[in-house]
Amino acid sequence: MLRYAGVALFSTFLLGSCTSTKKYESVLAQKVKLERDKADCQSALSKSRKESADLSKQVASLTEYRSQLAADTTLLGGTLRKTQSLYADLSSTYDKLIKNHDRLMANSALESSKLSKDLSRRDEELNKLNETLTKNRSQLDQLSKDLKTREERLNELERILAEKDKAVNALRAKVSNALLGFNSKDLSVDVRNGKVYVSLSEQLLFKSGSTKVDVKGQDALRKLATALKDQQDVNVVVEGHTDDVPVSRGTAGMQDNWDLSVLRATEITRILTNAGLAGTKITPSGRAENVPLDAAKTAEARQKNRRTEIILTPKLDELFQILEAN
Repeated sequence: MLRYAGVALFSTFLLGSCTSTKKYESVLAQKVKLERDKADCQSALSKSRKESADLSKQVASLTEYRSQLAADTTLLGGTLRKTQSLYADLSSTYDKLIKNHDRLMANSALESSKLSKDLSRRDEELNKLNETLTKNRSQLDQLSKDLKTREERLNELERILAEKDKAVNALRAKVSNALLGFNSKDLSVDVRNGKVYVSLSEQLLFKSGSTKVDVKGQDALRKLATALKDQQDVNVVVEGHTDDVPVSRGTAGMQDNWDLSVLRATEITRILTNAGLAGTKITPSGRAENVPLDAAKTAEARQKNRRTEIILTPKLDELFQILEAN
């Protein structure tokens, strides 16, 4: 309508040629303004339509949201009622817990007092234990020192024993070499308990019931004495042994086997010293029939038992000094 109105107005202006230029220009300006207003109105109308469409969408969305809220409200109402019921239960439980807490606090005060006393007592016990530990540690240190000293002495003892064993074996070899020419049934040399035993049978040394050594036996004893002359650290024990048969009645100077065993040991000792072995190193002794090699009552067993054993013992002064130091 505005467009038609403008055209009519413009025609009127043309028909009225007598209209002044000033009025014409005024009317023209109004026309331009009207056209501008028209364009603005069209733009505003387009914008309004777009906004109307957007609002319609928003209304639809809000309507859907409202329906969802209504459904959620119904659900939340049920949840609220359950929550309220749960809250009531929790409140009841809380009240019970408070009562229990108060009771426990009262009991806790008593327990705390007991625990405090126990703690004090345990602290005292711990202090005593620490004192005992310190004392034991000191004793342990001392024991460690003592143990180290004992180990050193033990090592020294083992060294000396090894040397003695070596010396005993060397002595056995020397004695064996010196007595090589004699029958092994009549003379044997072996090592027992760290000592060298030279065992001589009665057949080699004596006639039955006699205390005088035969020539062959004297030869063996002199060779033994020669082998032992330079053995300054060896003690010699001469043991006479008999069988269990009593000596014959009337045997000169003898009442029993004790006399026989002692006299034979003394005679052998005399031969050894006459051959050059120092008397300070020799001890004669008689054992009679009390240390048999064979306990049987046969002639063969009794022959084994009638013997003289010369026991060579290395001096153990150094070893005894170590033992005494312990």
